[in-house]
Amino acid sequence: MLVAMFVAGLVALVGGAELLVRGASRLALALGISPLVVGLTVVAFGTSAPEMAVSVGAALDGRTDMALGNVVGSNIANVLLILGLSALIVPLAVHRQVIRQEVPVMLAATFLLLGLAQLGRIPWWAGVLLVGLLVAYTAFLVLQSRRSERAAVAAQEADDAADDLPPPVSGWRAHWAVQAGYVVLGLVLLVLGAGWLVDAATAFARSLGVSEVVIGLTLVAVGTSLPELATSVMAAFKGERDMAVGNVVGSNVFNILGVLGLTTLAAGPAGVPVPAPVLHFDLWVMAAVAVACLPVFVTGREIARWEGAVFVFYYAAYAAYLVLAAQHHAALAAFSHAMLAFVLPLTALTAAVLWWRERG
Repeated sequence: MLVAMFVAGLVALVGGAELLVRGASRLALALGISPLVVGLTVVAFGTSAPEMAVSVGAALDGRTDMALGNVVGSNIANVLLILGLSALIVPLAVHRQVIRQEVPVMLAATFLLLGLAQLGRIPWWAGVLLVGLLVAYTAFLVLQSRRSERAAVAAQEADDAADDLPPPVSGWRAHWAVQAGYVVLGLVLLVLGAGWLVDAATAFARSLGVSEVVIGLTLVAVGTSLPELATSVMAAFKGERDMAVGNVVGSNVFNILGVLGLTTLAAGPAGVPVPAPVLHFDLWVMAAVAVACLPVFVTGREIARWEGAVFVFYYAAYAAYLVLAAQHHAALAAFSHAMLAFVLPLTALTAAVLWWRERG
């Protein structure tokens, strides 16, 4: 049964990602907006459904201490693991709008959360603020894209990315409602597939004697990001590289403004407490990862394969640190020293050199 559940989850993830990417790219054409904006909104919000379900459900059950950790952990996994794996498959071209507008929005949301966390508790009024900002940001994106698309059509200018768009469809399949149906069905399959995979993997781990702490820090944390992973990887395979990057950046913005905002409102007047480990470590890792996107995205306006490999390496190091810290392992001090004294400075120096060369 566990093997069947695991296989069914994998099939559902792949099939759901295929339907979602196909439907979303054609929906963009039908509605006159760019695939990048669809990735930043419809796809990003939909693939964040597991994070929403976990965080809001925890708040309603009174387990608000895990809500913030889920958002922070997912944002770290989105950039390091998902973008990294997607770039290993095919180098990801980064749209100019992502560099100039979307990454700064993600950075602003990240540091807004970092500032709110210093209060020791995310208050209920912050939930109203976060959700309001999300609504305003989404409306701005849609209006901006529709204006740009109309201007492009009127000027009859060939866009460089036009060759990457799917071939035109005709008949009933061309209607926007049909493509929206593909998107919804794809999202349902993604959420179901992720749940089946996590349940099967967790059962396997328990049967092998792996502790609950390690399972929570690894399988469950990555499990809620599986829809983003499947969607970005499928988009990279199909040449929708704008959607692959937009999905990750949009998901991070939605996790902070939407998931945490609604979770804070669901928690009531008490708000969402900020656990000390998250405040002193994980939030700063999330902020550092968000800042690291700028030099990576700017150098050549693409995420190269070697940069994807660096991202994946750092996620593995982050997961290893969490496991060692949870077990109070003797190797934790040596591991931390090696990362702080050698690996992080070397990476920062490499990023600085690449940034300087690009500026030159």
